Amino acid sequence: MADPKQTPIPTISRDMITLYDHFTHGGMDRRSFMSRLAGLAGSSAAALSLLPFLQNDYAYAETVKPDDPRLLMEEGVAVEGGEKGLTGYLARPKGEGIRSAVLVIHENRGLNPHIKDITRRVALEGYLAFGLDVLSPDGGTPADENKARDMFSKLTVEVATERASSAVRFLASYPQSNGKVAAIGFCWGGGIVNLVATIEPKLRAGISYYGPQPPAERVANIKAAMLLHYAGLDQRIDAGIPAYQAALDAAKIHYELYIYDGVDHAFNNDTNAARYNKDAADSAWSRSMAFLKHELG
Repeated sequence: MADPKQTPIPTISRDMITLYDHFTHGGMDRRSFMSRLAGLAGSSAAALSLLPFLQNDYAYAETVKPDDPRLLMEEGVAVEGGEKGLTGYLARPKGEGIRSAVLVIHENRGLNPHIKDITRRVALEGYLAFGLDVLSPDGGTPADENKARDMFSKLTVEVATERASSAVRFLASYPQSNGKVAAIGFCWGGGIVNLVATIEPKLRAGISYYGPQPPAERVANIKAAMLLHYAGLDQRIDAGIPAYQAALDAAKIHYELYIYDGVDHAFNNDTNAARYNKDAADSAWSRSMAFLKHELG
């Protein structure tokens, strides 16, 4: 597939993107999705040719190399105090010192190469970064995204939220942590960040990229400062913004909210040719890093 950061992609309609979004979030099975995509594209052959541009291509997931000499990285780090088998990917700058920690929560595809790359990017900003594999107690993130999607369909939001909350507590007490913990999540993970903020007092800051909003009645429990990024074309998620914003205002929660006009859900994912938008992604990332610096020091 062409590099989503550099090469123009075929014409992909809004209906195709919306259809794929519906499929990836469990709204239909693969056969139904491909049948409807073929109808939009004009033929099954045309649908197959477009599919690589709708899917993620992890050949472009190494913005920061896994062997970057500036970082120390460790796979399969157990979350002490969490559910049996709960693990994640730890990355931190080389050298001694105590640092603030950032929990990275993946999309509904699990701890894939893209999220590990995001974890390394956060670590290069000077943080103890931990990419949680929420699926690890269930066998871990599979390489096959369709299998991952099936696993997510069996995972309750309550269990996922508790797994992420235990990771926050783990990072707060980690030997190289100063006790200050933030969480950043994308899509499904952005929704989990919102939910963790309603139940975990040790969370100091939460950054949600186009994540589903928590129930309005739980918002008053939030102790963390919140940064909320939304895609202007993301009707499914954006429908929940007014109620969330009203609840945040009523509870006097400190938050920042940005809507990026003309871009799609998952605009930050630079392994996805159809959705990635460099201007929006760069702007949101800059704001996220400034927010972390302000809230964590």
